[in-house]
Amino acid sequence: MKFTHLRSSLITVLFLALAACSPKPEFKNIDITGGAAFGKDFSLLDPEGKVRTLADFKGKVVVMFFGYTQCPDVCPTTLTEMQQAMTLLGPQSDKVQVLFVTVDPVRDTAAILKQYVPAFDSRFLGLRPADEAALEKVTKDFKIYYKKVPGSSPGSYTMDHTAGSYAFDPEGHLRLYIKHAQGPETLAHDLKELLK
Repeated sequence: MKFTHLRSSLITVLFLALAACSPKPEFKNIDITGGAAFGKDFSLLDPEGKVRTLADFKGKVVVMFFGYTQCPDVCPTTLTEMQQAMTLLGPQSDKVQVLFVTVDPVRDTAAILKQYVPAFDSRFLGLRPADEAALEKVTKDFKIYYKKVPGSSPGSYTMDHTAGSYAFDPEGHLRLYIKHAQGPETLAHDLKELLK
């Protein structure tokens, strides 16, 4: 009886030691695993008018970026880097879903998102909130800053907004805050870590 108890205790200690030795992901961006009490889900419209939630992409790493199609610099740069990272991932890129969420749904209609976002990569998907309340909710849920900056005419405004992106693992857990302009190699590295 004592031997059985001792053997059981040794097996437990060995299991805990092996669990402690399992490699922790070596992310190059900001690891928010476990510390993110926000960004649990979303409810946004795709260009076809279908409501999309995080559950639609279960089994894939999801990269979520907030921006707008008339953005002169940050947004096209980010989407280009994401496309380059997808190229670096090769076949693994099919297990990654990039989502572009507009903070300017007045100008970013479904038709514009349908044309603009896939121009970077046909697998990228543009999403938009149904109304101003939905925009406020999703940006608050994901701690995204955005502000309309008036231009020379009513339609020529720009949008200040958070430049980073978020990444979810295939189980739908928020894992990373991706800093702007890290380069496609850094992004591809972190996506590979999430795909392990």
